Amino acid sequence: MAEKFDNLEEHLEKFEENIRQLGIIVSDFQPSSQAVLNQKLNFMISGLQDIEKCRQQLHEINVPLEVFEYIDQGRNPQLYTKECLERALARNEQVKGKIDTMTKFKSLLISELSKVFPEEMSKYKAIRSEDAPS
Repeated sequence: MAEKFDNLEEHLEKFEENIRQLGIIVSDFQPSSQAVLNQKLNFMISGLQDIEKCRQQLHEINVPLEVFEYIDQGRNPQLYTKECLERALARNEQVKGKIDTMTKFKSLLISELSKVFPEEMSKYKAIRSEDAPS
């Protein structure tokens, strides 16, 4: 898989360099540079074809739209991954806290119900122990 990305990266870098050179030629255009301009335009077309071939190899990869928003804002897209992980960890801590609270509530409830309804709770505990996996 990494080879496919390396291939795409190589084609994109060539395309970017070709566009940079094309910009230089166009910004200082002289009639004598028409042949070079045509050659660069042809390189640009073949570069786009190469990128299209790479795209077909990577069609199954989905990138979240938020990553593109990070890039548009001039931010590092790796920050998106970092922030997603931080949010997941924070959410995990919240859920863990809720689970701990519910576990404590359950044990307290069983304790209090055992004081008020001792016979019913002993039957309940007997049923629960039968259902528990061995």
